[in-house]
Order: sequence, then structure tokens, then C-alpha cells
Amino acid sequence: MPNLELEGKIKAVLPQQSGESARGAWVRQDFVIEYQDGNFPAEACFSAWGQDRVNELNSFGLGASVKVQFNVRAREYQGRWYNDLRPWRISAATGQPAAAPVAAAPVAPAPAVTPQPAASSPAAMELDNDDLPF
Repeated sequence: MPNLELEGKIKAVLPQQSGESARGAWVRQDFVIEYQDGNFPAEACFSAWGQDRVNELNSFGLGASVKVQFNVRAREYQGRWYNDLRPWRISAATGQPAAAPVAAAPVAPAPAVTPQPAASSPAAMELDNDDLPF
């Protein structure tokens, strides 16, 4: 398999998860990297499995520039397929010092929905019934 790697900034670190399986204790922590894809920013979510990878991830803070070397894994569940990006090394991006470690990013609450006033004119009502997405 080719050596897959991605350089970007840590955008989010999700809460650590752990548990017990038939093979013993496990630990996992997901994190999001923002990277440049041509002219536009893109994001990728990785799953750091094992205490060594989680410790490696936690040595960097939010906004740190990192290089992630990873493998792609796929699994089937109830007829659907899911991909995992599993890092095997997380290091500082070339020429970038590691940022101070930071705890997992808090999850922002969903914005409140403000009710819209009812349409009063026939033209406004016609626009509200338009199914076009633009």
C-alpha cells in the first residue's frame, strides 16, 4: 500500500473513547485536520487507535501544523461500507514547532432557530413554495 500522508492544521480534537473488548482494553480519539486541496480548504477526520497514538496526538494543540501518515481501512456494517483513516505516525509539519497541548475542543451548541413571519403577499407566498435549491 502506498505511503499516505497529509499535512495540515489540527482543527478539532474530539473526546477520547475507551472500552473493553474480547481482545482487551482499547482507547481511541478522533481528530480533524484542515488542509489545502487545490485552492480550497478541506477537512479529514482521523481515528487515533491505541494509547501510543493518542499520546502522540495529545502532544499537539489546536491549530498545530502536523504531518499525519496513515492507512485507510474499510468495514461493512448492515450492507453499508465505512472508511477509517488510521494514523500510524503524527509529527510536526516540516519546519514547524509543536504547539502547546490543549484539551479536546468543546462542542458548540446548535444555533437557535428564529421563526420567520408569515408571507403576506401572493408573490411572497409563491417564492416560499419554490422547490429549487437556489
